[in-house]
Amino acid sequence: MFNRRILRNKYFYTGLIFAVWVLFFDQESMLEQYRLSDTLSGLNNQKEYYLNEISQTEKAIKTLENDSVSLEKYAREKYYMKKSNEDIYVIVRDEDK
Repeated sequence: MFNRRILRNKYFYTGLIFAVWVLFFDQESMLEQYRLSDTLSGLNNQKEYYLNEISQTEKAIKTLENDSVSLEKYAREKYYMKKSNEDIYVIVRDEDK
């Protein structure tokens, strides 16, 4: 008797249609909320990565500004700079073998 009253009630069907609409078809649906949550998580991970990279770069800049030996080492490794009486040989290793 209770089930018949619920199944014949127009408000039950209206509520059911509204719930389905909100869960799946609305602009703010649960599926959209899950997708946005996933995107937010990825962006937070990127933020942490870039903040870490910024701090490492700032440390490297401070080291290069204050230490002439490390500055010379960096210039030699990165830009292949050399003294006038030196020769530089760059060895490229093939990683496929």
